[in-house]
Amino acid sequence: MTQAPDTTDARQSSPRLLRIQEVASELGLTTRSIRYYEEIGLLEPAARSEGAYRLYDADDLERLRFIKGLRDDAGFSLAEVATLLEDDAARARNRERFRATRDPGERRAILTDAMTRVDRQVDTLRRKVTRLEGMIAEAEGRRAHLRDHLAEIEAGQDPAPHDHARLGSRAPRGRPA
Repeated sequence: MTQAPDTTDARQSSPRLLRIQEVASELGLTTRSIRYYEEIGLLEPAARSEGAYRLYDADDLERLRFIKGLRDDAGFSLAEVATLLEDDAARARNRERFRATRDPGERRAILTDAMTRVDRQVDTLRRKVTRLEGMIAEAEGRRAHLRDHLAEIEAGQDPAPHDHARLGSRAPRGRPA
C-alpha cells in the first residue's frame, strides 16, 4: 500500500473540510438530513467548493453530533433542538458582549437576557424529564400488571380478562397483556 505524502503542514494551516457524503458516513446521518438541517437553520456549512459542494469543518461535525444526540438519544424535536442551539449561540454572543463593555446597565441587560435563556433551557429540559418520568411510570405499571398475571398463573388461576384502558396500559385492545 502506498503512503500518502506528508501533508502535516498543509493540514495545520487550514482545517480539513469534508463533503456532505463524508460527513453523513462518519456521523451515521443521511445527506438528506444534513441538507434539511441546513434548510431549517440548524447548520451552515463552513464553506462551498468551486463546484458549489457543501464543505464541513470540525465545528460543523461537532454541531451535527450534538444535534443527532439531542434528537436520537434525548428525543428532542427539531424545534426544541433549534431553540437550545440558538440559546447556546446567544450565550456565546452575550459572553463576548459582556467582556467588551464596562457599562453596568448594558451588563445588567446582557445578564438578564442570559438568565432568560437559561431559564428557558431548564424549562425545556424539565418538560423532557417529566415526559420521560411519565413514560417510566406507565412502563412500570405494565410490568406490575404482567407480574400479577404471572402470580395468578403460578397460583393455578387463569388470569381474568380486564380492560387495559382502565389500567392505563397502552396494550392494544383485543390482545393479551
